[in-house]
Amino acid sequence: MEKAVMGKLDVVPVVDKGLGNSAFILDLGDGRALVLDPERDVREVRARTRQLGLEIAYAAETHLHADFISGVRELAEVDGAEVLAPDVRPRGFPVRELHDGETVHLGGLALQALATPGHSPEHLSYLVLDGGAVAGVFTGGSLMVGTAGRTDLVSPDQTVPLARAQYHSLQRLMELPDETPVWPTHGAGSFCSAAGGRERVTTIGKERATNPLLQAGGEDEFVQLLLGTLGTFPGYFLRLAAVNRDGPAVLRTAPPLRGLTAGSVRHMQAQGAQVVDVRAATEFASGHIPGAISSHLRPAFATWLGWLTNPDKPVIIVRDPRQDPAEIVWAAAKVGFDSLAGELSGGMAAWRAAGLAPAASDPNLVPPSLAPPAVPVVDVRQASEFAAGHVPGAWNIELGSLVGRLNEVPDGPVVVMCSHGERAMTAASILAAAGRRSISVLDGGPRDWQEAAGILLRVEG
Repeated sequence: MEKAVMGKLDVVPVVDKGLGNSAFILDLGDGRALVLDPERDVREVRARTRQLGLEIAYAAETHLHADFISGVRELAEVDGAEVLAPDVRPRGFPVRELHDGETVHLGGLALQALATPGHSPEHLSYLVLDGGAVAGVFTGGSLMVGTAGRTDLVSPDQTVPLARAQYHSLQRLMELPDETPVWPTHGAGSFCSAAGGRERVTTIGKERATNPLLQAGGEDEFVQLLLGTLGTFPGYFLRLAAVNRDGPAVLRTAPPLRGLTAGSVRHMQAQGAQVVDVRAATEFASGHIPGAISSHLRPAFATWLGWLTNPDKPVIIVRDPRQDPAEIVWAAAKVGFDSLAGELSGGMAAWRAAGLAPAASDPNLVPPSLAPPAVPVVDVRQASEFAAGHVPGAWNIELGSLVGRLNEVPDGPVVVMCSHGERAMTAASILAAAGRRSISVLDGGPRDWQEAAGILLRVEG
């Protein structure tokens, strides 16, 4: 079990690599635990605390999360935890609201709220006090490893004011001793993070010395640097904070994924239901329900489900029988899809057995060595990835914005690519559902194409 022992504190991180977030379990030293910023899927949090022989006594939240449904209400109602969180009245469930400087005694340790607005207006960091001395700080979406939390998730008119608030929050954190351990919630892979590397924990001293944002010459330069690192983010970020404030439904167990006949799927799809095929890209290419969106069940599945599907329309799943339905429904629940419409019973074999023809060979998955020559290339990676190295002449249309930019995709045959092929297959399925044909998906990324074709990648800036 991964366990971070810093000073006298026992802190266990529970990392969701797909969403790029860390929840933390703090051993209070008396058989109880505090869990900070848990996601809605608390199965691993519970398993870790049981392994440690701890009972969950407190569930703390640094801010209203935009990128996932919080698990604090689940831990309160099922595990009996007391919820500690910023004041964002009105709340839809009982919370002990904390304000700047307020201290909660947790037995031998104490938690002190520190107002650090920026990532959100109500944001709190939490100092962990041991015998009155600072033993560490949970910084949530404020100070992160090599960066800070983005400030554009509330409204456009608040982006700059919150960036200025973020500057002052980080300056306040810099008043802590260099050796102070720092445990951020958002990290590598999180769209809430402005930038940053792969590490997930740090210290005040390390950030003081190496964080580019903390090298800024003043508030104005900091704001310019911070806003310059902001990429796109999923649209569902703009609605989940309200869900977390009002109180998400308590699920207790995995939501059911009921079986649907091929005929029912076809009928529901005709009525506007969305079909999401979570099988691997190779299986999708070999045959799929016409109009289905390919989104391989992998760590990033929840993000892309939330980004690319409409929460107001039913979602039907097509999966490989080896894929665990619990992983699908919990991933969906993390981004606010509490109740999927169901799944195609028997998978694609049942679709074929019902006499329904699958779409096949378009999109077509091709290795870099067989990529069609002189065909327009659409690169659906993030702009920052594209700038770091891409095939000369490629169009960059990020996957998250593709639906609104279909008219920018060249007519006729195209090659769609990303880093490995999963996002590219998702993009190709969107193009196919829009009626486009002759779509090839690169099985690999730009480096693979470079090696196969002997081309030099273009780097921007």
